[in-house]
Amino acid sequence: MNTGSIEILAFGLVAIISGLFLLISLVGELAPNERHKWFLGIGLGAGIITFSLKVGLIALFSVYPGPILSMFPEQDYVRASSDTSPAADHILPARRVSYTWKALPNAAPYPPDNPPSDEKIALGKTLFFDKRLSADGTLACASCHEISIEKGGGDGLATSIGILGQLGPRNAPTVLNAAFQKVLFWDGRAGSLEEQALGPLVNPVEMGMPSLDSVVEQVRNIPEYQHAFREVFAIYPVVTIENIAKAIAAFERTLITPNSPYDRFVQGDSSALSDKQLRGMALFESTGCTLCHSGPNFSGASVFDGNTPYRIFPAFPNTEFETKYGLVEDRGVASTASKSDRGVWRIPSLRNVSRTAPYFHNGSVDSLEEAVRIMGHVQLNRTLSNSDIDDRSIQWSVNESQLRVSNNQALSDIEIKEIVAFLEALNGELPTPY
Repeated sequence: MNTGSIEILAFGLVAIISGLFLLISLVGELAPNERHKWFLGIGLGAGIITFSLKVGLIALFSVYPGPILSMFPEQDYVRASSDTSPAADHILPARRVSYTWKALPNAAPYPPDNPPSDEKIALGKTLFFDKRLSADGTLACASCHEISIEKGGGDGLATSIGILGQLGPRNAPTVLNAAFQKVLFWDGRAGSLEEQALGPLVNPVEMGMPSLDSVVEQVRNIPEYQHAFREVFAIYPVVTIENIAKAIAAFERTLITPNSPYDRFVQGDSSALSDKQLRGMALFESTGCTLCHSGPNFSGASVFDGNTPYRIFPAFPNTEFETKYGLVEDRGVASTASKSDRGVWRIPSLRNVSRTAPYFHNGSVDSLEEAVRIMGHVQLNRTLSNSDIDDRSIQWSVNESQLRVSNNQALSDIEIKEIVAFLEALNGELPTPY
């Protein structure tokens, strides 16, 4: 016990004893009779006891700080990185982590009017792969959304190729884990998988069917579908566009990819991430990526998030990347909703992102490393530099006469590679059989 602790403890004891004498004196002086003495004693006593407890706790903390602090741990580290290089410094200091990391569920939610069944999923899968649902018989849903490790639910093209070789205006979003997104398409114009499934069928530069009625007629004229729809939709066993959409959506809800290295890590497997990936995970949070790419599906547009599913992009305009990659030639929601010179887009999921190149709504960026570099600069206003000088920002407030010093303001090449390594840990397992 040090001298300061003894002094605080002595002061506490003196305060308590003095308080008791003061209580007795005040009660005896102010209370005219025995009954009033009791009421006054209880009232004054409660205040003095509360004050005495505070002093006692201060004294106790000064004597035994370690045991008391251990009752309120800052955080529970699963493991610490074994890397001792300067690049790992940002994850070594103990601190309270505000962001909660969560694993992807093993099953996707479904609407009450479209419960899944094995038969409905099988029917939806057949429709998903059937090229007869396109105007020239050359394209199916699966043509732009390839369910494979290599393509990750996309098609690997900057923008997709529709019927008659037409080139679409936007990159094909992945269909994997789309069941967790509350709005679909890059501009979020569909509010469910059922609604989304119908759009490409009648889009003139995609599958090109003249109308939804023509889709229904096409399906009705295929004998095997007649039996399948009677079996799946027994209450109303008719081929309708609503039932076609429900079947396709039921299949798509099975296309989720849990059990990635990241999922295993947050579920308790401390060896699932490498040290490099762990550093990237820390950077992903500290840089600000989790402000938009949050939750189990790494998207603020997911059913796990109640906030707006849209973001302005680029948030910081007039950068070299904006011109180089044509980032504002198409402005998404903003094209019709406002006169903004920047785009507004649905936040995409980062699940399996290392498999879904090229990137952004126009598919203009081939490299995930370059995509991270762009996002860090145009969306989070981070300097791109390997210099220690650029990693610190010093700002002087004239009004407040204060300095504001911010560290970790630059993203180095090493840090970008670490974030990419973490993103590679979001690659999950494809359902088998799909």
